[in-house]
Amino acid sequence: MKDLDFKADRAIAKDFLSNFVDANGEAKYMNVLQEVANRKIRAVEIELENLVEYKDFDEGFLRRVTENTRRYIGIFAEAIDELMPEPTEPFPDDDHDILLTQRSEDTRDNVDGVDPLQKMPSEIKRYFEVYIRASSKGRPFTIREVKASYIGQLVRTSGIITRCSDVKPLMQVAVYTCEDCGFEIYQEVTARVFMPLLECPSKKCTINKTKGNLILQLRASKFLKFQEAKIQELAEHVPKGHIPRTMTIHLRGELTRKVAPGDVVELSGIFLPIPYTGFRAMRAGLVADTYLEAMSVSHFKKKYEDYELKEDEEEQIARLAEDGDLYNKLARSLAPEIFGHEDIKKALLLLLVGAPHRKLKDGMKIRGDLHICLMGDPGVAKSQLLKHIINVAPRGVYTTGKGSSGVGLTAAVQRDPVTNEMVLEGGALVLADMGICAIDEFDKMDESDRTAIHEVMEQQTVSIAKAGITTSLNARTAVLSAANPAWGRYDLRRTPAENINLPPALLSRFDLLWLILDRADMDNDLEMARHIVYVHQNRESPALGFTPLEPSILRAYISAARRVSPCVPRELEEYIASAYSSIRQEEAKTNAPHSYTTVRTLLSILRISAALARLRFSESVTQSDVDEALRLMQMSKFSLYSDDRQRAGLDAISDIYSILRDEAARTNRMSVIYSDALNWISRKGYSEAQLKECLEEYASLNVWQIHPQTFDIRFIDA
Repeated sequence: MKDLDFKADRAIAKDFLSNFVDANGEAKYMNVLQEVANRKIRAVEIELENLVEYKDFDEGFLRRVTENTRRYIGIFAEAIDELMPEPTEPFPDDDHDILLTQRSEDTRDNVDGVDPLQKMPSEIKRYFEVYIRASSKGRPFTIREVKASYIGQLVRTSGIITRCSDVKPLMQVAVYTCEDCGFEIYQEVTARVFMPLLECPSKKCTINKTKGNLILQLRASKFLKFQEAKIQELAEHVPKGHIPRTMTIHLRGELTRKVAPGDVVELSGIFLPIPYTGFRAMRAGLVADTYLEAMSVSHFKKKYEDYELKEDEEEQIARLAEDGDLYNKLARSLAPEIFGHEDIKKALLLLLVGAPHRKLKDGMKIRGDLHICLMGDPGVAKSQLLKHIINVAPRGVYTTGKGSSGVGLTAAVQRDPVTNEMVLEGGALVLADMGICAIDEFDKMDESDRTAIHEVMEQQTVSIAKAGITTSLNARTAVLSAANPAWGRYDLRRTPAENINLPPALLSRFDLLWLILDRADMDNDLEMARHIVYVHQNRESPALGFTPLEPSILRAYISAARRVSPCVPRELEEYIASAYSSIRQEEAKTNAPHSYTTVRTLLSILRISAALARLRFSESVTQSDVDEALRLMQMSKFSLYSDDRQRAGLDAISDIYSILRDEAARTNRMSVIYSDALNWISRKGYSEAQLKECLEEYASLNVWQIHPQTFDIRFIDA
């Protein structure tokens, strides 16, 4: 192998930085350097793809940069030092600038010449940091595939962040002052540990034979922000029978605070060895540890707040917002492979959108997140729905009842292996902050562990008083749980309360408790079987009459909808209050109520209505939103109501008639508007076709008259 000519490579780097033009014909890197000179940004990110696109592309240079990245970062930094333009905008001097000016004057005065330790390193003068970003083409490596042959090279890998340290200052250049001769000595620090200088090495002190005492000047030294993180293999990359591997990541400078535990990220960085230090070195012997020095971080799923809409996405969202059937289309785009469950999908869509959080003047908070519990017979695709929602949500954590303890859900106190002090480690609910926590097999959880969720569901915090740590962690999460009834399947001979078998304190916290009963129905079963066979054959859902939206578009739409904060207008206050009181009255009349209605139910109605208004990008809630919220609440127990009616021996037509008659008698009206009638019966789970059949049948019996155009009803015998 011929000797490497780093001077020639520096010339290539300099030429590339000064002459590279992007697609718009602008000098990309010179513009970045101008921003750096004006102190607008610190990071200079060099993309390997640009090196390939460059007119004087040198393949050997690209290979050297990829295989010896650490050295070439220094070469690019030296090239930038030479190319750095003069600032075009004024900026205030900070301590760093004043110290630099002072030092450069001092070094001119005391030209001691030969001493290399006295020469000011270029590192201390730099205001920028250089990062080399790997090409985004091709598949990133899994952690298992990053082997010894990649040491020193630029690699791209993906995984999930499991833990993050605090951001600490890391010394880059140590500066000492000699007590005897007053000289400044510089020591560059390249590793995590360094041996401080004790004796002054300057010429003056060696001639005088005085071992000058050195004092470390922290104010004059240069520090970098430093954070350590652990990344773990994604579940789909782990071979069967193995456990996921982890890798240490070192984040420096501008890359710190970019990741949090629970984030799924793609990293590019330099794979490097690091020898063990201290007591661990004695046990490890010659074995060294490895780490990845991060060069770039990109998130797979961005948070709703960080979501920046692209132009084509904005156009799609604008087109969707104008669509009249938007609500149904969005709901049916959730898990299109799963047959039916349309109302459940609507409820899950509202869970993703949520309502705005309310904070009162005195500091009291009213939550905006919706909580939904899906309770049903085995084999009704509860777990599949949960998994799909976690996929769509930008931040989601999936756990199961038996596999999670109370500590695992809230927070655990552990001993930090680095600092050896007690630290809090957030559990599933804390990791899902500002996201969704899906808990499967909710009924199999121990009672003691289930109580941990009570506080999270209403106050949205996790309070801890353990091992001398007393604190409150945020857990602003929407809880989506799936459970089986008490005897595995729903037993119709027992009351709903016996079947549901969850404490009222927990039930009242769920905005919607959805009962899904698996009933034998010839037509429905045939249709479902055809659907499932089609999905198996073609690996996609049958035609829905429209193209289902991709999860990325759904995320973009939801992130845009979450920016709207709708409010309830005054004219709806009375309507919501009367709807709530009538639900309470109905419950009081029955011997075995299906649900447990409290003031939380009223808040649930408001939350669901606000989520529906958000979907339409509306600033105020309308009556149709409230009606849809009440309909969803009623539909969640639909399978039970249909059973009650069968027991009572009422057919659908008679039941619709009794509903309309009771509502008219309650409001002392002789006539009923068609839209109101449709509202009342849809809450009970009937369709418009059944209503029209009922109207015709009873009109022929001269019970009421129907308006020919508007279908409004007028009672004759009332």
